[in-house]
Amino acid sequence: MIFNPKLYIQKEVPSSPLSVFRFFFGFLMSVSIIRFWSKGWIKELYIDPSFHFSYYGFEWVKPLGDFTYLLFFICFISSVFICLGLKYRISIIIFFLSFTYIELMDKTTYLNHYYFVSVLSFLMIFLPANASFSIDNIINKKTYQKIPKWTIDSIKLLISIVFIYAAIAKMNSDWLFKAMPLKIWLTSNYDLPLLGDLFQKKWIHYFMSWSGMVYDLLIPFLLLNSRTRLFAFLLVVIFHSLTKILFPIGMFPYIMIFSSLIFFSANFHNKIISWIKKFFQKIFSFSIKLKHHDSFRASYEKPILFIVSAFFLFQITFPFRYLLYPGELFWNEQGYRFSWRVMLVEKTAETNFKILNTKNNKSITVLNSDFLTDFQEKQMSFQPDMILEYAHYLGDQYLWFGENGEIQVFVDSFVALNGRKSQRFINDSVNLYSEKQSFRHKKWILPLNDEIKGF
Repeated sequence: MIFNPKLYIQKEVPSSPLSVFRFFFGFLMSVSIIRFWSKGWIKELYIDPSFHFSYYGFEWVKPLGDFTYLLFFICFISSVFICLGLKYRISIIIFFLSFTYIELMDKTTYLNHYYFVSVLSFLMIFLPANASFSIDNIINKKTYQKIPKWTIDSIKLLISIVFIYAAIAKMNSDWLFKAMPLKIWLTSNYDLPLLGDLFQKKWIHYFMSWSGMVYDLLIPFLLLNSRTRLFAFLLVVIFHSLTKILFPIGMFPYIMIFSSLIFFSANFHNKIISWIKKFFQKIFSFSIKLKHHDSFRASYEKPILFIVSAFFLFQITFPFRYLLYPGELFWNEQGYRFSWRVMLVEKTAETNFKILNTKNNKSITVLNSDFLTDFQEKQMSFQPDMILEYAHYLGDQYLWFGENGEIQVFVDSFVALNGRKSQRFINDSVNLYSEKQSFRHKKWILPLNDEIKGF
């Protein structure tokens, strides 16, 4: 059968899967913010540091001092409103803006699942996730039984992109033929009950490396097929439960488990809604009658479809920007972020900076702990764009050391990648203070003395 875009756009499905997705998304985001706040990370990551690493082009995004707490509070309130379906459109826009601002405040905190939340919340701005099972229904005294099929499929597509691109990224010689860096991480969990001894065995390292790649590659298709969906969901639960035990990646396992529910049928989601309603009715004892409308159609459907199409074109192509850069991606990390490359590298590094007065050849060796937290120093030490930004910051801080501002900043950096021997990372004869921030290839990154085959 030939795919007909016009007929597809006109197709409608029950609204319950999208409504349940909205409910759990808002709930998990609110829990995530409470968790982040309660652990003291707002102060530790955004208020205490004297310097923050910026994303190129977003240098203007900075922590707001004590008002950073207010930013997190706004993000939390909007997530609660999303969960309840209260003023949904405004709430999801506020959430997207506040959450994304938080993630842009310091590049040190970058995680793939934070990026996933940002792009997902952007997509949800254009979806009728409050068509049913929302307080907006009560306020407007009407609910919609059906919504365009593409609105639910768009979330399925985004989740599938994350999985499939993660699988493609794992198709490399380090992951498949050396079981790296999984071998390093698994053997370090020797103290786990029952599993600790098992994780020391070589065959387990290879089994988990290959099964991780196969899982990411096949799980979207298994979830899409009604015959294998329940089995696939069980795999999702097992995989992400194990991930939660082994790695400190916060709420991501829960986000992926609940996100995968959207692949289930409308009847399944109707049962979830029924259970939730019964729970609240037992507590509050209320009954609400609403006008049931057959279907929901957005007023500006064509512009929305254009924006969503452009969004997915970006998501499909942007992860491949690394092909524009020479050298090994895992080493130079040019085009590494925002490409669904999840937990593929383990790096240890020693990076020190020297400030040189060009007039008298006197120099100062910088103590990184004077300017950076331990976490910032660790992340900076093996990421070239952060090394460059920090070098410029140091140059500005040490202008007093030079005559008429004539100083240079050099770096002495050694990095070990995925169990390899440490090697020099940055050309130590290049004055980084004279190098400009840009998307161009950083020629001062020395090549890796090895080859990693794959994507």
